[in-house]
Amino acid sequence: MVERLKATRYLIPLREGGSLPAVVDTTSGERYVVKFRGAGQGSKALIAELIAAELASALGLPIPKAAIVLLDEGFGRGEPNPEIQDLLRGSTGENFGLTFLPGALGFDAAVDLTAVSADLASALVWFDAYLTNPDRTVRNPNLLLDDGQLWLIDHGAALYVHHRWEGWEGRVQGRFPQIKDHVLLPRASQLDPADSRLRPRVTADLVSRIVADIPDEWLGNESVFPNRVAHREAYARYLIERLNGPRDWLKEAIRVQQSR
Repeated sequence: MVERLKATRYLIPLREGGSLPAVVDTTSGERYVVKFRGAGQGSKALIAELIAAELASALGLPIPKAAIVLLDEGFGRGEPNPEIQDLLRGSTGENFGLTFLPGALGFDAAVDLTAVSADLASALVWFDAYLTNPDRTVRNPNLLLDDGQLWLIDHGAALYVHHRWEGWEGRVQGRFPQIKDHVLLPRASQLDPADSRLRPRVTADLVSRIVADIPDEWLGNESVFPNRVAHREAYARYLIERLNGPRDWLKEAIRVQQSR
């Protein structure tokens, strides 16, 4: 189960991308980079972040520790920027955070790519194709390096399926053409072994536990589901069923990698 923490102090806004995350202090004594429910990307980005973070952690992929971070009423009241004030007022309740890596540097494919092993690159390409994550490109790798350790961040754009739930069952096995732009694809020569290693670890029990961690307030407002229980169950079914059947998403990744 993902840790639940309370934000105690707003520290530094991070103005990269459209989600306006920030570094905050928490009741654990650790600092987290928090993405806020009141940002333009809304709760779906937080659901994608949570599912990706918990799956990555369970699969042994390098991702900072995740938490659901509670903002009380009035949090950040002393922040002088009116845009940030509005964001925080709209984010009262549960938000998503990853532990802050203060010394980390952005990944530069021109310099850092050759240091990534084929096994790790293949695992990360597999993971992003599975979750339909388009945000791991040369221009926007969403990878950090800290003391030689690679870290995954920023999965809010993953899980295309939840932006249009109507007819989702017919899209479960679908290809993910954006995988051709993946920054690590040139090194991902071991996709079949990565699949053999990772796929059995994504069990129905693991997926059920992860989906159960999604806060109720992030769910709902989907006309195709009668209630939050059905909405939550759709996430679980999608994640499990995508690992079975023809898996065109994996075939596409292998085809594109071999054609490079």
